[in-house]
Amino acid sequence: MWRSIIVFVILGLVSLPIVKAMRFDINTGATKCITEDIQSNSLSVGKYTIINPDEDYPLPDSHLITVRITSPLGNNCHYADQKEFGDFAFTAYEDGDYMACFWVAKHNLSTTLTIEFDWRSGLAAKDWSKVAKRGQIEMMELDLKKLFDTIAIIHDEMYYLREREESMQILIRSTNAKMATFSFFSLIVCLVVVAMQLGHLKMFFEKKKLI
Repeated sequence: MWRSIIVFVILGLVSLPIVKAMRFDINTGATKCITEDIQSNSLSVGKYTIINPDEDYPLPDSHLITVRITSPLGNNCHYADQKEFGDFAFTAYEDGDYMACFWVAKHNLSTTLTIEFDWRSGLAAKDWSKVAKRGQIEMMELDLKKLFDTIAIIHDEMYYLREREESMQILIRSTNAKMATFSFFSLIVCLVVVAMQLGHLKMFFEKKKLI
């Protein structure tokens, strides 16, 4: 009987979802970090939002947050800059403490923001399959955007190198043409000088009656 009760309790504990939902305050110019121990190959999803104290007015730009989630090895799992709310989803490829850091830009007037943060991993993350799919799609779109940006940079670099090559070819042709013109005129000048010297020598020898 006791064995059955123990097995039932263990199964109940295993079936409990790993949930971390909270609210915390953060001052402008400050950083707040939260860690979560996640096993590798586990799905992790979450969402965050700033609690607006005055729902009749939108939050100003000074009341936006920057969010970064990193793995134990320091790899970026999620990054969002100047957001009022957002969600994320990623698959953990490393065992250990994953860190979610929230940062608010510093302003002349100090302000305290209240953030609602819900972070789920493991079994609890399966309840947010839609968020996970959306997050995976966003990650794929981000990877595609990075790929397109890389291709665009390579294309621009090749176009720039082609323009440089064309400009260098134009400069080389222009230099060769100038060198050819200079050589031609130099040759003419040399011939004129030689002719004048020969004429001068001839007159000299004629005066001396040597010719």
